[in-house]
Amino acid sequence: MLLAEVVRTSQAVAGTASRTAKRAALADLLRRAGAGDVAVVVTYLAGELRQRRTGIGWASMRSLPDPAAEATLTVQEADAGFARIAALSGAGSAAGRAGALRDLFARATADEQTFLRNLLAGEVRQGALDSIMLDAVAEASALTSSAVRRAAMLAGATAPVAVAALTVGAAGVEAFTLSVGRPIRPMLAASAAGIEAAFVKLKVLTEADAVQEVSVDLKLDGIRVQAHKDGDVVGLYTRSLDDITARLPEVVEAVRALPARRLVLDGEVIALGPEGRPRPFQQTAARTASAAPTLPTVQVTPFFFDCLYVDGQDLLERPLRERMAVLDATVGDLAVPRVRSAHHAEAQAFFDDAIARGHEGVVLKDLAAPYEAGRRGAAWVKVKPRHTLDLVVLAVEWGSGRRRGWLSNIHLGARDAGGGFVMLGKTFKGMTDEMLTWQTRRFLELEESRTSFVVSVRPEQVVEVAFDGLQRSTRYPGGFALRFARVIRYRDDKTAAEADTIDTVRALA
Repeated sequence: MLLAEVVRTSQAVAGTASRTAKRAALADLLRRAGAGDVAVVVTYLAGELRQRRTGIGWASMRSLPDPAAEATLTVQEADAGFARIAALSGAGSAAGRAGALRDLFARATADEQTFLRNLLAGEVRQGALDSIMLDAVAEASALTSSAVRRAAMLAGATAPVAVAALTVGAAGVEAFTLSVGRPIRPMLAASAAGIEAAFVKLKVLTEADAVQEVSVDLKLDGIRVQAHKDGDVVGLYTRSLDDITARLPEVVEAVRALPARRLVLDGEVIALGPEGRPRPFQQTAARTASAAPTLPTVQVTPFFFDCLYVDGQDLLERPLRERMAVLDATVGDLAVPRVRSAHHAEAQAFFDDAIARGHEGVVLKDLAAPYEAGRRGAAWVKVKPRHTLDLVVLAVEWGSGRRRGWLSNIHLGARDAGGGFVMLGKTFKGMTDEMLTWQTRRFLELEESRTSFVVSVRPEQVVEVAFDGLQRSTRYPGGFALRFARVIRYRDDKTAAEADTIDTVRALA
């Protein structure tokens, strides 16, 4: 299959807001893809390369060859080209990568070059989420959506399921089962602004004070970890299914010591201080990111909130209350703290205590729900405190994919004592099409200078942003960065002199 066909489909998907139309376009392409093309096509249309690391940065893409006049590059040739680039290492590898990249891009048309550049940068934004791709696979293979979704959950990826569905059919999809040692996609939580809103999302709110009982779990500010145990062999996997077993020997030992012989658990690991308060998030993140062979001085502690398999029992379809009973009997004190309650006041008190002890919030869970791996449904709803700041926009980056032609990613700054501004991070979240149109016009009016990618602006426009917390950062001069910042609104009622200061930010930290 020609890469041009994938690019045209990506453009078609980006050009419609209809979920049905997106699914139809993807399904049509999958039907036409050859057996050897499916895995690459599915991965590319998910906005990713099959190679996790290529060693190619923005600097390598600044001087690329002129585009080809005709489309001749196939998806398998593109995939093979990136595979060769990713395999280069050692002396001379940088020059080798640059040369191989030029050779690959010389085969690509202008539209194909743009698509490949966005793949490398992780900037393919076409509104085709994985859930739509799974529905497209089901449509193209004439299988049920539920069967395809369950297989993808158990496989931990969409591409192998798409290959099985389109080349083997129902038997290929049914072959994917829960297997100890093979990580599955984690169940995800929706969000709510507060405890009462979370009860509403769980669809258990009534006019009475007492409502259906839910589990209120402590939400730790740690790293999601899925633990697999088969005898003395333990595997630890992140939310993105990366194997981090060698990086957390103390967690391996804790799981190995559990009484069950074969086990799959879902939980978090977190670095705690001497009084049980969480250490800064970066200390936990550094443990899971570091591949150093020696054990760092900061230890992490595992806490588990779900049990998916134990000694021959697949628990995925069991209701949460049953899985919790098995969990408590299996992990004991390593179960995440939680309460069961049908009252808002009790859940709110647990939330308030969690925040006071330095934790991230709570997750309210439907006790009757199965484990819906890979889905962000309404059976789990997280509640975190929302912080807001009024900051000043310092620069804006041009968007790509669906946001091409708009100024999108804004650089955020707080006032400092000298009358200048200290950058705290960037965000492109929370922006509607109407807001993107307005801010493109507004920031071009404030433009001071630009590169091909970034427009620097006069520091005059105030924006209100919400964020989940602060983390220490050496990247920004203020020493802090906002976590999960998103735009609430632009504040035309405030001048830059009324924006929040870096001292306010430090006080929050």
